Amino acid sequence: MKICPGPKINIGLQVKAKRPDGYHELETLFVPCDAFSDVLELEEAPALQVEIPGADWPVEEDLTVRAWQLLHDEFGIPPVRIYLEKHIPVGAGLGGGSSDAAAALKLLNGLFSLGLSDAALARRAALLGSDCAFFIYGTPMLGTGRGEVLEPFPIDLSGYRIVVEMPQGERVSTREAYAGIVPTVPKLLLREALLSPVAAWKDCVYNDFEATVFPAHPRIAALKAEMYARGAVYAAMSGSGAAVFGLFDIKGENIQQATGACRFATLSG
Repeated sequence: MKICPGPKINIGLQVKAKRPDGYHELETLFVPCDAFSDVLELEEAPALQVEIPGADWPVEEDLTVRAWQLLHDEFGIPPVRIYLEKHIPVGAGLGGGSSDAAAALKLLNGLFSLGLSDAALARRAALLGSDCAFFIYGTPMLGTGRGEVLEPFPIDLSGYRIVVEMPQGERVSTREAYAGIVPTVPKLLLREALLSPVAAWKDCVYNDFEATVFPAHPRIAALKAEMYARGAVYAAMSGSGAAVFGLFDIKGENIQQATGACRFATLSG
């Protein structure tokens, strides 16, 4: 069985408080992107096999393997062969690993006829990562808690083109992004700020990680500024970085790629 997991962007990301369990209380809007994707294939095998061409991490620790292990421990599903072809960059704040894990749960659910609903899959996905549950649904969702508490959020970006880029060679780990974060009580809750016209988001919809990431990665900050210089109505870093996205009004726009940036997606919302 084969599936093509896609990434997400975060429109706004508020870090509100440090939780007793060590995580942070967040509020963010997850929006799926489908113009580019990884490729994941799963099939039953005599023993667990994992192939991830070009991986620079232990493949046996990949989130797709953890997804299989989770269902193996609970339902006793047999070993599988996992083939994962990565196109979503690592350390970009686009949720590639989480998307792959959610896709693996979906494939395993179908391959072994487990009969799990999306809600049941989402509960299990949340055990693998804070944003994994979102990828089960693949529709705009407001995430709270550590990102796993989800509610549908009506948003219409059909009049905008979403451009996602990342400075060549940049990579930001989640650990690095959280290291200097100082939780604050926002003046305006994200869900309220998002009700403003998109043209007003520049002044009220923020990603709190930019304050810690931009000083250490000035090329990411420069890319955001370039997005605005090129005509973006709204631009921000996605998640904990290093990818930046811009929303461009489709009417009469002419999007130019920034110098020294790698474009990963250009899609209509």
